[in-house]
Amino acid sequence: METTLAVLDASVGDTPAEANLRRELDADVTVYEISEGVFPPSVSASDWQFDGVVISGSQTSVYDDHDWIHEATEWVRRVYEADVPILGICWGHQFLAQALGGRVVDMGAYELGYESITRIGDDPLFDGVPAEFVSFETHSDRIAEVPPGAATLARNENGVQAFRVGSAYGVQFHPEYDRRTAEWVTDSKDLPDERIRAVLDGITDEAVEQSRAAKTVFDNFIDIAATHQPVRRRPSR
Repeated sequence: METTLAVLDASVGDTPAEANLRRELDADVTVYEISEGVFPPSVSASDWQFDGVVISGSQTSVYDDHDWIHEATEWVRRVYEADVPILGICWGHQFLAQALGGRVVDMGAYELGYESITRIGDDPLFDGVPAEFVSFETHSDRIAEVPPGAATLARNENGVQAFRVGSAYGVQFHPEYDRRTAEWVTDSKDLPDERIRAVLDGITDEAVEQSRAAKTVFDNFIDIAATHQPVRRRPSR
């Protein structure tokens, strides 16, 4: 039976987020545009049907005062308490950290382009991913504190690149990006021309090929979602 995933698309406007995730997730995917106020059913509803949840990137900051971010926070906390596997990507990584008790701050600079990342320890999400790997980064916020009880799974010089708390995972990098998306995102940044040119020059066939190893986290997450046996947590107070 095919694994079912709810994808929360937090991107704003016309972006390649949905197409990228549909391409990379080998599962039965239903996409909800949460930045437009469209959410999946409650995890306790009779029509809940999902084995796992994936949360996309976004052009916003997780600490911005938007109604849909507040609604998403309450929604994802209930899903976490029900012990449903969750994978947050970039904004989704930061959003999960904040929603579950961590802290996200402005870096004061962009991490942009293909960057090296170092794994820390072992976890099923990173099975088959090298100890040192490359993936595309585009963010100006970072996790300053992971949620209570969380384990950091990957880092680089700019901070936490992956964490796990319970059955929730966050990855700061974008394993779903193809070359066209990397170029599109880079061109859209309000940064000095020389910085943009340097990043575009780094989007090479070699870099794209090196980044393929990071895509393994998607297959691993689907396996986790398909085989996970939820243990309902004690409700938060």
